[in-house]
Amino acid sequence: MDAKTKAAPASAMAATIDAGVRIGHVHLKVADIERSLAFYCGVLGFELTQKLGPQGAPSAAFISAGGYHHHIGLNTWESRGGSPPPPGTTGLYHLAILYPTRAKLADGLRRLIEAKIPLDGASDHGVSEALYLRDPDENGVELYWDRPKELWPRTANGELAMFTHRLDLMNLLAEHGKTPEANVDAPLFEPARGP
Repeated sequence: MDAKTKAAPASAMAATIDAGVRIGHVHLKVADIERSLAFYCGVLGFELTQKLGPQGAPSAAFISAGGYHHHIGLNTWESRGGSPPPPGTTGLYHLAILYPTRAKLADGLRRLIEAKIPLDGASDHGVSEALYLRDPDENGVELYWDRPKELWPRTANGELAMFTHRLDLMNLLAEHGKTPEANVDAPLFEPARGP
């Protein structure tokens, strides 16, 4: 490997990874474990599976959906009391949490509204519908559901043709069966693309 770029030569990347490989979990550096648990468990509904460290001052916590050991790890090993990285630095852009159905994503939106968590944006990408927000440590979080593969937009040649359109949040909430008291909207989320 080239020490400067730490990139493998193109010839080393010829073989593709096995199709059964999945991203198992993400581990986030946070400033305050309890504050993060209040967001991920209290608002989004994940379950706490384990805490590490002394009572009252844990240094790590593991949370999941459906009894898995952990989908998200939270730690303060290098970040207790810290602040988010400044703009213009490298790091995690966002973590994406996949919901099994559109109705379950609507429930996620309902939870955000009840907790008064603002959205950075909401988009229909053709293949998926997504909500974008920030956790208490300013980590980007995407909540989304995938449309069935046979409904994904394609070109005449059969290539994937994703797009970014504004997501109608009132329509999404109707999927959950509950109409909000006020109009709910968010800007189109379209990340700025560099030169």
